[in-house]
Amino acid sequence: MWVFPETSALDYGYATLDTLFFYSPWIFLFLIPAITMRSFSEELRSGTIELLATRPLTEMQIILGKYFASVFLVLFTLIPTLIYYYTIYQLGSPKGNLDSGASIGSYMGLFLLGAAFTSVGVFASSLSKNLVVAFILAVFLCFICYNGFDSLSKLPFIEGHYDTLVQNLGINQHYQSISKGVIDTRDVLYFISFSALFILGTKLSLESRKW
Repeated sequence: MWVFPETSALDYGYATLDTLFFYSPWIFLFLIPAITMRSFSEELRSGTIELLATRPLTEMQIILGKYFASVFLVLFTLIPTLIYYYTIYQLGSPKGNLDSGASIGSYMGLFLLGAAFTSVGVFASSLSKNLVVAFILAVFLCFICYNGFDSLSKLPFIEGHYDTLVQNLGINQHYQSISKGVIDTRDVLYFISFSALFILGTKLSLESRKW
């Protein structure tokens, strides 16, 4: 955002954080799977999942505990980027010439995106004892959910007929919508439902080991 001439905010000529919000999802695509890959894989590999299961906790409480711990860590990684907001705010001409509403919406969208990716990462971690496999699987699933539906909507037999429907199934469409600064409850509900779906998938994955 500050070094490369093509994307540097200092050379762009406009007071905007678009570069940050454009590249952050792609960084999250690798960062969040790295955070979540040990959630259950390490427990399954070392056998401590049985010890954890003997505690007076339900499986859902264990899953939500690991999920919200990872979400908190993702939120913690976003906090330092507020320095970027302050810097662009100060560099604007006139000072403060920055669309704060769009920036707040983009931050909210980025947090919801991170929470969605976290649910995918926790789910992938419950599928394998191998940390590398869990990481690669999480990256693959996050990529499909973020960019795969947009690519799918461009296929000849879908484009012009069901392209909007297919795009709405993916994360990117809803992330871009919130990033415009308009907080639509449909987009928020999408992210909540998306995360809930993969959390339930994690629960089923763990329960299947008892069958």
